[in-house]
Amino acid sequence: MIEIGHDCSCETNPLVPQVCKVVEITNETADVKSFRVQTLEGGIPFNFVPGQLGMFGVAPHGECMFCISMGGPDWLEFTVKKVGTVTERIHQLHVGSQVIVRGPYGNHWPVEQCKGRDMLFVAGGIGLPPVRTFLLHTLANRADYGRIDLVYSASTKHDLVFKEQLFDLWPKEPNTNVHVSVYKDCDGNTCTISFTAPYLENLGLDVSNTTAVLCGGPSLYRTCSKALSNMGISDENILTTLEMRMKCGIGKCGRCNVGNKYICLDGPVFSQAEVNTMLKD
Repeated sequence: MIEIGHDCSCETNPLVPQVCKVVEITNETADVKSFRVQTLEGGIPFNFVPGQLGMFGVAPHGECMFCISMGGPDWLEFTVKKVGTVTERIHQLHVGSQVIVRGPYGNHWPVEQCKGRDMLFVAGGIGLPPVRTFLLHTLANRADYGRIDLVYSASTKHDLVFKEQLFDLWPKEPNTNVHVSVYKDCDGNTCTISFTAPYLENLGLDVSNTTAVLCGGPSLYRTCSKALSNMGISDENILTTLEMRMKCGIGKCGRCNVGNKYICLDGPVFSQAEVNTMLKD
């Protein structure tokens, strides 16, 4: 059974916004951009563990909770899909723009408890950024983990994020396999036309020693969690993040509770077994 980590300690006050600067912007798709940020002094805004989140925004327009999709010694990266007023304003930023950042929030992926196991990452569309830091951690500590498989899907090839890593970098890692499917408009060379759940089940993976990490929209989550169960992975070894429900991050607004759990205080990372109990409550 995988135990979920809950170490949310940090050096700075996660309630106090820091004024930071954008140092790099990557256009991932027509409506998704990745923003690399540093403090004004050129340092990392806060330290984090894979799976944690931060508030990222533009004063006075507002801020939103986003996963940390990547991090370095002196920077954090947030990957943002343009879906509303605040994210539209974020997409107007340029290198050198000042932003507000605070965090970290939430628990984290159980990177230590998964050592020695095969890892299966399943994501759809903008669901890849939340699992990316865990995937990057396994690749950076390759000897600690077994076989790594990434199953990733999007509506079309143009909606896939991190294309260079998907097609050029990650497949070259030892004992690492990248499986990409789209729902339509595939060129036939780099991806398959299929819905995610049947594509996942038809891969024929040996899951006897596997932990699955799942993130996607409601339909993908529902169908793929069932597919993973059909493949023989126990609910205790299926991990997911419910970060979309997080709002204030500190358990004060009450908008993220499911059953007797607050996603911001008890999550956002849960096992499927925990989710099942929450839904019953």
